Amino acid sequence: MVNGKVDFFHDTGGYGFIDTDDSDEDVFFHMEDVGGEDLSEGTEIEFEIEDAPKGPRATNVVRL
Repeated sequence: MVNGKVDFFHDTGGYGFIDTDDSDEDVFFHMEDVGGEDLSEGTEIEFEIEDAPKGPRATNVVRL
């Protein structure tokens, strides 16, 4: 599992990006990978990273 912080969240679209020290680029996430309430910018989370066609994507996202 990787720790990170929500850098950007688009509440209407239900997606955002996570900033982490373990990856040079931001990691994409969608609320379908989170479940529950929307995340807000600055929320600390734990997640796994999978390789997706458009770049790294967070899976198994859990709020800390």
